[in-house]
Amino acid sequence: MIWRYSLDALRARVDEMEKGLAWQALHAAAAAACRGSVPSGGTGRNGNTVLAKENTKSCDAICGATIYNKCDADIAIQGMPGKAKNYTQKLGHYYNYGCATPGNTDVKFDEVQATDDAILTGSNNWYYRFCCCRAE
Repeated sequence: MIWRYSLDALRARVDEMEKGLAWQALHAAAAAACRGSVPSGGTGRNGNTVLAKENTKSCDAICGATIYNKCDADIAIQGMPGKAKNYTQKLGHYYNYGCATPGNTDVKFDEVQATDDAILTGSNNWYYRFCCCRAE
């Protein structure tokens, strides 16, 4: 019985690590999308940041409530699972909504309200949205 418990605990830990790495990969992609969304590549007195986009608020409001008070972009990204098999395969999708309005308010685009395993289970085949913010 001890062996079974240990194996279950190990599986649970691996599952948590997979979810964490998948979310981290999405966040890295969001940072890259933010970097590419502004002509300057991002400026300001501090490092720039990516924040989760609340579905009912504008990125102007979200960024403005932090020390990263200036919004550069409101992005929505989606990456497809698996390795590319050819050069015409769609690997992801993206939008830039602009900072002033909430844009698409569908709760499915809100990472904070998603389940922890939504990134792996495919229960959200929509985009996740992020605010690209900098301190001004």
